Amino acid sequence: IEAAAVEATADGFRWTFAPMVDVARDARWGRGLEGAGEDAYLSRQFAAARVRGFQGPDLSRPDAMLATPKHFAAYGAAEGGLDYSVSDISERTLREVYLPPFRAALDAGALSIMSAFNEIGGVPSTANPALLTGVLRDEWKFKGFVVSDYTADEELVEHGYAANPREAARQAFMAGTDVSMQSGLYARYLPELVASGEVPMARLDDAVRRVLRVKQRLGLFDDPMRGLDGPPAAQRTENPEFIALARESARRSIVMLKNERALLPLSKAGTKIALIGPFAEGTVDLMGAWSLSPGQSAPVGVDQGLRAALGADSSVNVVRGSGIESALPGGIDAAVAAARRKDSD
Repeated sequence: IEAAAVEATADGFRWTFAPMVDVARDARWGRGLEGAGEDAYLSRQFAAARVRGFQGPDLSRPDAMLATPKHFAAYGAAEGGLDYSVSDISERTLREVYLPPFRAALDAGALSIMSAFNEIGGVPSTANPALLTGVLRDEWKFKGFVVSDYTADEELVEHGYAANPREAARQAFMAGTDVSMQSGLYARYLPELVASGEVPMARLDDAVRRVLRVKQRLGLFDDPMRGLDGPPAAQRTENPEFIALARESARRSIVMLKNERALLPLSKAGTKIALIGPFAEGTVDLMGAWSLSPGQSAPVGVDQGLRAALGADSSVNVVRGSGIESALPGGIDAAVAAARRKDSD
């Protein structure tokens, strides 16, 4: 995480919408891949460690980034594994499972937090004063600011919680959402809401102070271009130490449940391997979630890596077998045939 912060700040980024600390116990929920899994204790440890990695010991350092634990709260408990859905959980489960990773992240120093899309007990998180003011401010004494998830404030209308966008802006802001990420509702409606008295000026002052205080901690008032005057970004993102770290992290992340018939290590002498699956070939799917481009150096495909490691005497037969979400004509038959010709798969 510290390496990621160094690379990102080299391009001028001082705020990241991470870490995702939601506990995920439904395998159908795709965003579980961003978190630490189903265990609340492990999630707490990861949350704190990732915040420390992003922010370091001093937020004003040129290579430090403001962390944003998300999504507050219980987003991982969405019914049916459906994103943007409701979470029907008890107060005990909320406090014993889903809130502790956020508390760990804030205790580690995070000064921003992102509200969630989901409802809890019929109240969308972005307009939930019990969460954003009661828990965060009154109980945990959080001094940072809350940012909405994308257009979560605007979506209060779709939840049926707000009658219109103007009311959605008022509800979200008064509940404790200080910053609207994307919708533009605050810019559009807060001036008239303050002028009409529906939003007290004191509440607006609180939100502004929170944001300015964090910007001050980041050193942005002293040097808004902080971090951009070092070595070129390309050098920092192609740091050999970071590349080696990524490789070591990948090695350590691999778990083999059973080395049946002493399959590993593979022999380099004339081994025939069937590599089957929709991700077996190419590099487009290897960058993971939230990746827009491969960076300076393209990754190495699984098939490429195996061929390079095994040498000319061995063969790797790649068969897709199926698409990611659909069947391929003859795909299963081709995969079975390839498996029958292999030594290992």
